[in-house]
Amino acid sequence: MIRRSSAVWNGSGKEGKGTLTSTSGVLSNTPYSFAARFESEDGKAGTNPEELIAAAHAGCFTMALSFQLSGAGFVPEELKTEAAVRVDPSEGGFSITAITLKLEAKVPGISEEQFQELANAAKAGCPVSKALSSVAITLEAKLG
Repeated sequence: MIRRSSAVWNGSGKEGKGTLTSTSGVLSNTPYSFAARFESEDGKAGTNPEELIAAAHAGCFTMALSFQLSGAGFVPEELKTEAAVRVDPSEGGFSITAITLKLEAKVPGISEEQFQELANAAKAGCPVSKALSSVAITLEAKLG
């Protein structure tokens, strides 16, 4: 299986602008720029690579947890994950320095201990977590 997306950029790094497009069409000439990446916290100037990594990580982890729970005999009512990707200045530019996964879950009949164990297994086993293993990934899992 291969998944594809493409980027087009015009202009210099700081003043230029680009677009991102995915095969699925979810991204279709979606704008991105220096401002969208480093200056626009509200996201209205377009997307950025770190936001897309956060979305990918939240989605992958949440689906992996659903499989972990189902395999253990539990059907989640709701799994809600927010992924926060931290970007800091570093030598030669910027680096992703940390990712925090904040999970709120409604899973009938599961103990806190088993929930935490399965959530941590999902964090370790999801393909995006594996790909990002050079970055510190923290999980804050709350069972409600």
